[in-house]
Amino acid sequence: MSGLVDALLIVVAVVVVITRQFRASRIDTGRRWWLLPVILAVVALREPGLVDAQHRTASIALLAAELLTGLAIGAGWAWTSRIWTEPDGAVWSRSTKASGAVWGVGIGLRVGLFALGAATGVHQDSSALLLALAATLLVRSGILVWRAHFLRPAATTANATAPAYGEPMVRSTGKERV
Repeated sequence: MSGLVDALLIVVAVVVVITRQFRASRIDTGRRWWLLPVILAVVALREPGLVDAQHRTASIALLAAELLTGLAIGAGWAWTSRIWTEPDGAVWSRSTKASGAVWGVGIGLRVGLFALGAATGVHQDSSALLLALAATLLVRSGILVWRAHFLRPAATTANATAPAYGEPMVRSTGKERV
């Protein structure tokens, strides 16, 4: 696959992820939450330019730093996401402002890693970024599914709130009790 197609795939994946992260989405623990990250990783690993043959050690070090950054972003994103249950037992999540900050820091770190590689003459292929994105999505999804297993369904009373993590959500009942 060409570098242009890889770059397009990365941009599409990031746009989809970022636009969906601030909308509430249902966590289905029975789904194949790992499938998209695995597909992205397979596409990335198929490419021969993952490691620069002329600067092997520096290239592997940059790849490792990229993967660690991806893992940290995924974990940070998952732990800053708000998660709650509805009365029917469905588990939902939504990213918070802190999640947006995690993405911002992560993008800054990745730009810094790319600049470091360019300054040292290491050829960097888009496969490394794609592999790190796969790691980010895999860790985030895994942590959210894991967190979802510890939640109990919300009580069905009007003023009860579900156990939630992250920023609090005020639920208006529409009427006051006297």
